[in-house]
Amino acid sequence: MDLRQLRYFQAVAEELSFSKAAVRLRIAQPALSRAVQELERELGAALMNRTRRTVRLTPAGAVLLEEAALLFDRFAESIRRVKRTMSGEEGELRLGYIGPPTQTFLGRILADYRQGHPNVSVHLEERTPERVWEMVAKGRLSVGLTRPVLAHESLGLPSILLRKERFCAAVPPTHAWARKESLPWSRLAAEPVVLLARREGVGSHDTIMAACRTAGFVPRVAHTPSLIGTVLRYVEAGIGTGIVPEGVIADPPDSEVKLIPLKPIQIAPLIMVWNKTAEDPPVLAFIELMRNWLAADRLFPLP
Repeated sequence: MDLRQLRYFQAVAEELSFSKAAVRLRIAQPALSRAVQELERELGAALMNRTRRTVRLTPAGAVLLEEAALLFDRFAESIRRVKRTMSGEEGELRLGYIGPPTQTFLGRILADYRQGHPNVSVHLEERTPERVWEMVAKGRLSVGLTRPVLAHESLGLPSILLRKERFCAAVPPTHAWARKESLPWSRLAAEPVVLLARREGVGSHDTIMAACRTAGFVPRVAHTPSLIGTVLRYVEAGIGTGIVPEGVIADPPDSEVKLIPLKPIQIAPLIMVWNKTAEDPPVLAFIELMRNWLAADRLFPLP
């Protein structure tokens, strides 16, 4: 049985006339009769009772007509879904991200994306920078919003720079430095500092340590938690001075932690990375939307 035979049968069953069905399908009536007969032989059942004047469905024919209607509806929907997927309107987007630096824009851009692609299934995974890169490289994530890692060049994944964030000293609002506009790295020499664990952000950790060495000291590291939020909690408790990128706090004026840029400036880039083999229209549509937002300065609006 093939779709052609089934469509021929459907036309005759709906018209209850071989001649009318032949006109509807724009084929010769003998060819239509042969197709229906072949279908009956394949199924081993009579589908129609024919006389010279009438055509009536058998019980088996009535069942097949009902099932054929469902099948063709499902087939048509499958074709529509394929077309929607190819246009980026349907499919899947698996997005990996690091939390604090994306707080200011991630929800907004996903809402915009959903408006244009309501049938795309979006899956979010918050991970460490290294884990985001690994999962994108293996195809387990479509796109990553993360920081560069030591292995990023060897992985050869395409990426674009979203933002350059300055490293800052993080202190409580009551700290003597809280109102300063900037600090030299050397002022941290006598302070207990709190850093994100190196395994959670190798690039950032090594940049901080190198900046301290250049300033002539080895930092007195009090704690190295695995989450940037924990770094800020230590700061709030007065246990140490945090060294963090400026993007870790979404609303600095209202925060319980004050950030003071460190001089000379050291940068923690925020980037978007994707797998070079990614060809899914929903993924390409998200990448294009990110590019458009970046060009229009919508990712990081001015305060």
